[in-house]
Amino acid sequence: MAAKTVLLVDDEEIVIGVGTKMLEKLGFFVLTAENGKEALDVYKNNQNDVDFVVLDMIMPDMGAAETYDELQSINPAVKVLLSSGYGADQKTSELISRGCCGFIQKPFNMQSLSEKIEDILNRA
Repeated sequence: MAAKTVLLVDDEEIVIGVGTKMLEKLGFFVLTAENGKEALDVYKNNQNDVDFVVLDMIMPDMGAAETYDELQSINPAVKVLLSSGYGADQKTSELISRGCCGFIQKPFNMQSLSEKIEDILNRA
């Protein structure tokens, strides 16, 4: 099986660095973006390769909701795992009800990340 590709979107450099290392250890090829606009550009250019997106809830300029809407306009079947340093809240629940695949709280560890990703990739 070919390596899966993930787009990791977070405005914190440390999260991008640690998240990339974790995802690579789990066998993924990782693309990164530091904000919603950059995420949309990276996704547009790689949409046929990206298997799922890990999307930070709170970012400057364009938050998760707007970014998710734009990702869905590019690909209605996009798989998105929301992440935040805060617990799941009403905004998180709303995005999950609109089609996001789940939520992971930062800082996440290898096991929780692996389990969430496995769940997403095993969905039809």
